[in-house]
Amino acid sequence: MAATENTALKEIFDKARFRSVALELAAIYPAFDAKRFLKIAFAGLDGLSLMQRLRRMTEALHATLPADYRKTVKILRALAPRIDHGFATLVLPDYVGQHGLDDFDWSMDALKYFTGFGSSEFAVREFLRADLQRALAIMQTWSRDDSEAVRRLASEGCRPRLPWSFRLDAILAEPSLAAPILENLRADPSLYVRKSVANHLNDVTKSHPDWVLDRLAAWPLDHPHCAWIARHALRSLIKAGNTRALAVIGAGAAPEVKLSKFAVTPRRLALGERVTLSFELASKSAASQHLVIDYKMHYVKKSGATAAKVFKLKELTLAAAQRVSVERSQSIRDFTTRVHYPGRHEIEILVNGLSLARGYFELNCGDE
Repeated sequence: MAATENTALKEIFDKARFRSVALELAAIYPAFDAKRFLKIAFAGLDGLSLMQRLRRMTEALHATLPADYRKTVKILRALAPRIDHGFATLVLPDYVGQHGLDDFDWSMDALKYFTGFGSSEFAVREFLRADLQRALAIMQTWSRDDSEAVRRLASEGCRPRLPWSFRLDAILAEPSLAAPILENLRADPSLYVRKSVANHLNDVTKSHPDWVLDRLAAWPLDHPHCAWIARHALRSLIKAGNTRALAVIGAGAAPEVKLSKFAVTPRRLALGERVTLSFELASKSAASQHLVIDYKMHYVKKSGATAAKVFKLKELTLAAAQRVSVERSQSIRDFTTRVHYPGRHEIEILVNGLSLARGYFELNCGDE
């Protein structure tokens, strides 16, 4: 699920949500002990993160619903359409993932059902970890399902580096284990599914770039759905200037261009201000060229060393003798994922993976 941990997000599982679930369960299962459920749920709730709150609901359900696993899951199946928030429904497959491994096939069918309400992508990984081949065989059948939610689960659930979950080391080491699923989905009509397939392949490029490139080379890339997946699957390699990846999107040739008037302004700025980079690009070719233009920011680290990050800037077809002006402004401010440090931050302009210009700005973080 695409989400970011923050105060607002963890409030998906606030006290009102737990009370609402308790009320619905009491209507479905009159013997439900709502008072005990809420007592378990609320203990230290304020200090728990989003995923900890989700797991807390699973624990409260397990403590208050029948000891008979199948009976409880049938109750949860009835609960699913009564929960009014997609992410909140993740507690239902989470229960299956935590308590259903001994009833493998029946539990996998429950995950298939629950994924239509939110996603079972996290829970299914418990089954992949327990019995990889058995789970993948079932997920391969899911990849041919009529439901786009189920087909997407087939790909997303076995992503080797799924965010917010543990890595699937076996698939990281041997990506071909999941290849039959990806092949079934390579021209899927659903964008929801295609995004998952592309993300799965992008995960694999981190450790097996040539495997992905070789596989995509065998795909019918004249099909628009295949081409869409390939482009997005290769985004990390394209940013890194991989020539084979650039060739897939028609930008593998060295650019025949002249880059001029490159400027980084202002030269000195404070944290929270914006830096702007601008330049002109002129064709030196008698034919049109497909160009991927990125910029690489060399962030200063606490140690004084630098770490580079590539940002997308522009993709275009430059006609013969054509000249274009390019400009980009970026805010230099702290995020939870990046803290800035004072010093000289260099910026490179990359065209089809080649560095054609380099400049810099000096950052003052206000603590010097």
